[in-house]
Amino acid sequence: MAQHTVANRAISIRLACSAFNISETCYRYQAKLKDENEIIAHHLIELTEQPTDWGFGLCFDHLRHIEQEPWNHKRVYRIYCELALNLRIRPRRRLKRHAPEPLKEPIRPDQVWSLDFMHDQLSDGRSYRLLNVIDDYRREGLAIEAGLSLPALRVIRTLNQLLEWRNKPLAIRCLTQQCCSGPEFISHEFVNWAKLHDIRIDYIQPGKPQQNAYIERYNRTMRYSWVSKHLFDNLEQVQDYATEWLWFYNHKRPHKANGGKPPLMAA
Repeated sequence: MAQHTVANRAISIRLACSAFNISETCYRYQAKLKDENEIIAHHLIELTEQPTDWGFGLCFDHLRHIEQEPWNHKRVYRIYCELALNLRIRPRRRLKRHAPEPLKEPIRPDQVWSLDFMHDQLSDGRSYRLLNVIDDYRREGLAIEAGLSLPALRVIRTLNQLLEWRNKPLAIRCLTQQCCSGPEFISHEFVNWAKLHDIRIDYIQPGKPQQNAYIERYNRTMRYSWVSKHLFDNLEQVQDYATEWLWFYNHKRPHKANGGKPPLMAA
């Protein structure tokens, strides 16, 4: 209003500021872009070029906890919006569901492991499967096993390899045959292996995947990060990429459940 009055009423700046009760410093202030803004913009563009599923939260957590940058989240978010890096939010479908049993959150490592399968195709059209194993406490990825077929004996072999360097869990959470595409988790070999190692098997209720929410969210992260983005020629390429991504997930990728820190950086 003061600037409009000076420009159109031909009065002095001092009189206009006095009339509108503002200081001349405020009147003459002009915002100056700092060189740091360009640095922040450069970091944000780099972070969103490769893992395109990262939103503002993951980008800011990476800058704060991995890069150790001190920038305020409001400032970073303003630049993030100016660069139009916002992800499109998919509207949620509201479905009426019966209340499932509550998901119990573990309080220490190696208390509960979760297992699940994923499916995709190679470039020649052959289907392959991925066995995912995570520790529910800090959402740490323990193993990703790729194969055209993953019977119960392959599942047991993967778990035995984990037990060579990890403490055995008290329980393993997995799906029943009614929820899954195969009977690996209810086979006699798998059940007998769990009894032999004194490990409890927690089957979720049929039709209630939210009871296995930790690994379902992990599967979604894998799907959007690399499984759906790359077309592999053979299983060796799948296994090599999965191993590299698993290290990145545990050491570099921020996780909201851990306060914005990667699983192996969380206390």
